This record gives sequence, structure tokens and C-alpha cells, in this order.
Amino acid sequence: MNIAIHATFLPHTDPDAALAFYRDLLGFEVRNDVDFQGMRWITVGPPGQPDTSIVLHPPAADPGVTDEERRTITEMMAKGTYAAIVLATPDVDGVFERLQAGDTEIVQEPIDQPYGVRDCAVRDAAGNMIRIQEVR
Repeated sequence: MNIAIHATFLPHTDPDAALAFYRDLLGFEVRNDVDFQGMRWITVGPPGQPDTSIVLHPPAADPGVTDEERRTITEMMAKGTYAAIVLATPDVDGVFERLQAGDTEIVQEPIDQPYGVRDCAVRDAAGNMIRIQEVR
């Protein structure tokens, strides 16, 4: 079976702040930017990997979500416990320096983990947990 990850979804609370993080700090390219009924979906992805994308979406977009659930989602996003993604790079320290200079919320500085990877953790502008692992 040949199957690949095409897209994953992360919520955003501010589309401009999401762009500043994913496009300006991480260097992702913007593949789509759609406004619909006052909400904005932005698709970004790493250059050279056109088949892998992150769709940044408004957390209130699902009509089945109640107001109470939206509040819970917003609270969880603020704590970094709602959504997460793990990215990979050959130079985690270099990426970390760039994120740190961009005034990103740092959760964990680069460290060699006991399970064999070197990684760091930050939060994007919406509070999503972003772990970045070094690929050796």
C-alpha cells in the first residue's frame, strides 16, 4: 500500500500571527489563503515538499461545535494542550535560534533526549505545541 500524509490541521486564533510564525520564522511557503464568512484558512508547507501541508484553520469553523466547546478549545490552545505537530530539521539549534530571535514562546531549549533524538519545543502564536527534532 502506498499512502502518505497530505495535510494536517492546526487551529489559529490570528491569521496574521500564524503567517508570521509559519511563513516568516519557519520559512514555509503559503499555498492557499482563503476567506469564508469572516474566517480564514491558510495552507502552508515546507519548500520542496509540495505534497505535505499544514492547514491553519479557525477553531470555530465546525458548525457542530458548541459555544462551551469553543471556550474549552480556546483554553486548551492557550495552554498548548489542544494540538501539536512534530517537525524535523538537520539543524535544530539553528532553527531554535531563529525562533528565539523571533520572540517565540519557548517550551524547551534543544536537548539530547534519553530516547535518542535531539529536539526542542515551542508554541506557535495560537498556543499549539511545536516540537522540532533533529534528523541526523
